[in-house]
Amino acid sequence: MASASPASDVAPAPDPVSAPAPGSVLTLTVLGTGSPHPRPGRPCSGYLLRGGGAEVWVDAGPGTFAELQRYTDPARLDAIWISHLHADHCADLLPAMYGLAYGGLAPAAPLPVYAPPELGPRLAGFFGQRDPGFLSGVFDLRPLYDGHETRVGGLVLDTRAVVHDTEAYGLRAECGGSVLAYSGDSGPCPALVELATGADLFLCEADVDRHRESERPVHLTPEDAGAVAEEAGVGELLVTHVGPTLTRESATGRAAAVFVGGRTSTAREGETRTV
Repeated sequence: MASASPASDVAPAPDPVSAPAPGSVLTLTVLGTGSPHPRPGRPCSGYLLRGGGAEVWVDAGPGTFAELQRYTDPARLDAIWISHLHADHCADLLPAMYGLAYGGLAPAAPLPVYAPPELGPRLAGFFGQRDPGFLSGVFDLRPLYDGHETRVGGLVLDTRAVVHDTEAYGLRAECGGSVLAYSGDSGPCPALVELATGADLFLCEADVDRHRESERPVHLTPEDAGAVAEEAGVGELLVTHVGPTLTRESATGRAAAVFVGGRTSTAREGETRTV
């Protein structure tokens, strides 16, 4: 398959949208899919999940806080969920902190942030503070762990530990009988299959072209993503977080060749999907 030109991989800016999805409908809005750095029109990983009257910002990669404001007032968020603490998935918590604390976007109460436990010290270090308690007026930090489950409005969020080169989690979100699974960043592992089993929509990374010999895989190839989708019996595979050695089109095509039990699509900035 011929490589796409760089310009073809940049999505146009969507029109602003402010109304939330109906309460019982589970929707996913793609804020960013880039890896490992943002590009024009393509922020890093970030998604807006809506359902059960709740709005949850899932991963906060660079560029996604600005995109989030196209679709909702950040003060209206009910929670933030962070898969792991690599910068391309969490760095926009910094501008979010400034916006919520000083930029007129203050929420009515501190915003629950579900993330690996080291998030507090990381943020405190950036602001030159020793104690992350200074964040408590804006962020209510709640540590994730394998098997963590919480309800946000009518959304049920289940967290599973996955294989990466740092503490990392995948997400399974359920609302009104619909299920979305999100890989975060993960190498092939049984937990990822369990997380995605029977999901209507599986949002899955396909970051690397191939695995390096003698190294433990900490990302998925397109074929890996397709194999997980096939084994888990998902309804649709939505390919995201495609790295610089691949194009989104080639990654999606390669995943589709393995996942024959359902549809395979490409995650693109500005798109909203009903699960």
